[in-house]
Amino acid sequence: MSKRLRSSEVCADCSGPDPSWASVNRGTFICDECCSVHRSLGRHISQVRHLKHTPWPPTLLQMVETLYNNGANSIWEHSLLDPASIMSGRRKANPQDKVHPNKAEFIRAKYQMLAFVHRLPCRDDDSVTAKDLSKQLHSSVRTGNLETCLRLLSLGAQANFFHPEKGNTPLHVASKAGQILQAELLAVYGADPGTQDSSGKTPVDYARQGGHHELAERLVEIQYELTDRLAFYLCGRKPDHKNGQHFIIPQMADSSLDLSELAKAAKKKLQSLSNHLFEELAMDVYDEVDRRETDAVWLATQNHSALVTETTVVPFLPVNPEYSSTRNQGRQKLARFNAHEFATLVIDILSDAKRRQQGSSLSGSKENVELILKTINNQHSIESQDNDQPDYDSVASDEDTDLETTASKANRQKSLDSDLSDGPVTVQEFMEVKNALVASEAKIQQLMKVNNNLSDELRIMQKKASRLEKQNSTPESDYDNTPNDMEPDGMGSSRKGRQRSMVWPGDGLVPDTAESHVAPSPTLPSTEDVIRKTEQITKNIQELLRAAQENKHDSYIPCSERIHVAVTEMAALFPKKPKSDMVRTSLRLLTSSAYRLQSECKKTLPGDPGSPTDVQLVTQQVIQCAYDIAKAAKQLVTITTKENNN
Repeated sequence: MSKRLRSSEVCADCSGPDPSWASVNRGTFICDECCSVHRSLGRHISQVRHLKHTPWPPTLLQMVETLYNNGANSIWEHSLLDPASIMSGRRKANPQDKVHPNKAEFIRAKYQMLAFVHRLPCRDDDSVTAKDLSKQLHSSVRTGNLETCLRLLSLGAQANFFHPEKGNTPLHVASKAGQILQAELLAVYGADPGTQDSSGKTPVDYARQGGHHELAERLVEIQYELTDRLAFYLCGRKPDHKNGQHFIIPQMADSSLDLSELAKAAKKKLQSLSNHLFEELAMDVYDEVDRRETDAVWLATQNHSALVTETTVVPFLPVNPEYSSTRNQGRQKLARFNAHEFATLVIDILSDAKRRQQGSSLSGSKENVELILKTINNQHSIESQDNDQPDYDSVASDEDTDLETTASKANRQKSLDSDLSDGPVTVQEFMEVKNALVASEAKIQQLMKVNNNLSDELRIMQKKASRLEKQNSTPESDYDNTPNDMEPDGMGSSRKGRQRSMVWPGDGLVPDTAESHVAPSPTLPSTEDVIRKTEQITKNIQELLRAAQENKHDSYIPCSERIHVAVTEMAALFPKKPKSDMVRTSLRLLTSSAYRLQSECKKTLPGDPGSPTDVQLVTQQVIQCAYDIAKAAKQLVTITTKENNN
């Protein structure tokens, strides 16, 4: 967290001390209790990030800090500053108020109803007012007055407004002036870095021409934010945009499933979606990724016995009234996907986004490409589009008479209700396909498990043989301090997608794979090998985290065993006695945390002598162990990359 944040800061909604969350689009810091209400409002109202346990682009955090320090909260509480409001009984919440209904009602009035925002005098033509506000925004972004621009945006100014006389957008102006914080604010409210002005130039072009290289690089990141975050969610890596790599397509451990005819049909249906429908689907999946990652941070940072209750859980995406009921239903169904199903859907979307950008099925229009890839925040700028366009609900409405409409709806539901489904039109057909897939997948998994067991046993034998050969000449490793029963037990690697971006420390767990081409250090393994093992660890940790969220305590032990297998394999890559103290410390933390994780997970066994009465306490310890494992893995990747690049 930035050093500029001081202990004197208070929650913008209840004035509680030491706020640990931020509402990015509102420019405020909020406490845990108020954040639980913000999360239930949806990202279209408040976009929350944890100040310490969420990776932040530095300039984005600086933008929020600047707004907070310059009194952005007064924008949302304007009328409450009037002494007459106190006389009338209107007041903001305080730390002693109950979350429900006191704080919740105040927060909804403040941000959802905008009950306290200063209102402009009414005009007969609201569109003229919005146009005037947008022109003011267009002029204001060339300065550093962030709070002025936020106030204009709160009143209805459009971040993507195209000035008819100037022939450009506010983001063009901010980029030309080198105002990186203004660019961050505009992007949060939906400004598209790929928009061309009347001369065909983008904001990125203006930033580069003006020598604002940091701004230019950040605008490229914003342009690919959607696909970058989906990739980071699965594998903990982001593309190297500086070197022209704009996509990372992770691979599932059980990619053989994708060879089925049903999987091919599912991908074909996804590819047949129009650009607009594909963009909607991608944005909905982005929102679900944000919900799952924020839930993971919430689970890892709260006092489980006191704060984590049914009233603070967001079980699925909140309803966005700007969307049709069909689309909202489809968005909520995303929460039903298990880790494997959701990861498969994310991979399919990433693959198709890359295909569409490369122009294999498009006309080559740059505008269409950037429509797909612009950030999730563009939801604020497409209010004028047809939000009632049919989505991916599995059952077509009785009022749908257009065959193309019905087909589109069925196609979209195909990609959501099952990652391998065949896009059914009726519920009966859908269930038949689903049941058949479950049976076939069980057989495949059984075969894969046997194969993985054999492979693991072979690796164990090879390691034991190598250890016996060196036993007389090489002392035991100073970091291999785990008992013998910590050897791999034949469990295969986890095949489920990872969910860690906002849970584990750092801005990225592993660097770009391009670095693996550098000649490795003679004393350390190659970067590529360490990255591969780290990905296995993080995928297994994600599966454990999902089990914790779903209260599937019987899954703790098998999850911990798979994590230990991956940890042991990663530790085996390094020398017995590393020269670097940092490597030894990280390896010691990695292996000891894996051992502690297994010990904690065993406490969930029925009748275990060490089993505590509070399972939530065990869950908290399990999450901490997983956190330490991920932290150590990240340190090893960072050290290896640095050494191999020297």
